[in-house]
Formats: sequence, structure tokens, C-alpha cells
Amino acid sequence: MAGVLSGFAIIAIVIGVGMLLAHLKILDISAQEMLAKLTFFVASPALMINVMGSADVQSLFSTNLIASVAGVAVSAALHIVLARLVWRRSGADTVIGTFASSYVNAGNLGLPIAAYVLGDGSVIAPMLLVQLLLLQPVGLAILDMINSRGSHDGPRWRRWLRLAGKPLTNPMLIGSVIGVVLAVTGWEPPPVIAEPVNLIGAMAVPAMLIAYGVALRLGPLPGRGENPAYLAVIAGLKLIIQPLVAGLVGYHLLGLRELALLGVCIIAALPTAQNVFTFALRYRSGIVLARDAIFINTIGSVPVIVGIVALLAALGV
Repeated sequence: MAGVLSGFAIIAIVIGVGMLLAHLKILDISAQEMLAKLTFFVASPALMINVMGSADVQSLFSTNLIASVAGVAVSAALHIVLARLVWRRSGADTVIGTFASSYVNAGNLGLPIAAYVLGDGSVIAPMLLVQLLLLQPVGLAILDMINSRGSHDGPRWRRWLRLAGKPLTNPMLIGSVIGVVLAVTGWEPPPVIAEPVNLIGAMAVPAMLIAYGVALRLGPLPGRGENPAYLAVIAGLKLIIQPLVAGLVGYHLLGLRELALLGVCIIAALPTAQNVFTFALRYRSGIVLARDAIFINTIGSVPVIVGIVALLAALGV
């Protein structure tokens, strides 16, 4: 569990730096928006090229992929139904809430936990594949459609064509696809290309975390800006339903046992990724919702992950 606690501590320290910079008035809301744009359009696509490009192809398309898809699909579907029918959230808020209830912190937290706790960093690859090539493109495409609603520039067919092509121009999707192509083909770019991409990608996570810290310091305290009951639903979907579904599918349908089953459950129980806050800033929707959900899920995931380890050890599966 040392790897788990270390991963959370690193995240907390960098977020604290962002809070301190905001408190000292070195960074403000405009700086937060700048960091979000830099992350969304430049750093995160480079990071996706690095992460996906270095993943083992067999790990990407292993049976764990089915369990990851199941956990994400059930949690996301339940949130959409509850958000629209019970909480009456807007379309954009529903998308951000769906991300918050199913999009795991697979990059800066999942990778070290997989490496140090499970002993194999590649087990995070299926979840990365699900998020970067399915959940993220679909969600961002919907946000693009919502933002484009009401636009009357040009003929209707041209507007629909432009809307249909929006996902293909999304920088996060482009970076993910390039990474998968590199992983499948095994081609390694020359150092003159690879090194700049590595450098730019390396600033994605700290930039996200610092921007998040600025939001924590300058915005309302977590829990005061959003409906606590709605946040509790999101936390329950993310930290209980998603790992439960992934574990049941892995155990009963895929025959996963021991470390393989533990890996599927822990990865599904990881907290909401900071990417979700970046998406909220980029599309100016559900900003406080994303911030509060990340905060609550990050704290809540620690006892959940510890509980998963203890439960599976007690059951001997």
C-alpha cells in the first residue's frame, strides 16, 4: 500500500503548490484558464502519445478490457439516467458528471499504483484504451454539439458536416490515436521528434494539478458550491458501483483471479482524473461540479482501495 499512499501524497503536494500560488496572488483565474488551455491543446495530447505509444499491444487488448468497459458503461449509464431524470441537470453538466463518475485517474495515479502495488504497470493499459478511445471522444463530441447548438452559420448540411468532424479535430483524441498507432506498428520516432514530445507531455499532469489547486483556493469550498446529495451519488457510482461491476465481470465472466482480479478492481476504484476538470474549464460547464467530485473521490478512494485489498485477501480469490 506504500505505492498507493505515495501516489496520493505526490498529487496532494502539487495541488497544494497551486493553492499557495493562488493565495499569494501569483496565479489567478486567468492563469488557471491558460493552464487548462495549454494542457488540453498541447501537453495532454503529447502525454497520450507517450503513454499509449509505449503500451504493450497485448496488454491494451487483454481480457481486462472487457471488465474495464463494463465498469465504465454501467457507472456512466446510471449517472446519465439519474442526472437527467432525478436531478434535472443540463446536457453539459450531465456529460461532466458522467466523466466524474466513470473517468479514472489512470495516468498520474494509476500508472504508479499499477507499477508499485500490482507489480505491472501494463495492467492500466486497457482502462486507458477505454477512456481515451471511447469515453473521452464520445463525451467531448457531445460537449462540442451542445456548444454548437444554435449556430446558424451556412447551410444546414454544412453545419452538420462541421459538427460530425469536430471529434476528429479534438487534440486529445488525435494524440490517443497516434499513440495507439505507434503501439500497434512498433515504430519508434527519431529522438529529434520523440524528445520534444516527451518534454511537452511531462508538463501535462503538473499543469492540471496546479490549475486544480488554484480552483480550490479561489472558488467556494468543496461541498458548498454543489448539491451534496448529487456529489454523494457521483462518489457512489465512481468508488463503489464501477469497481463492483468490473470485479464481478472479471470474476464470473472472465475467470480472473488473484492479482489479475485485484488489478481490475483497484483500477476501477481510482478517483476521478484531473482531466475532467480540464474538460470542464475548456467547455465552461460544470466547473465546480468537476472540482468537488475530484476532491471527494480522491479522498474517498483511499479507504475504498484499502478495503478492496483486504476483502479480496479475506475471500482468497
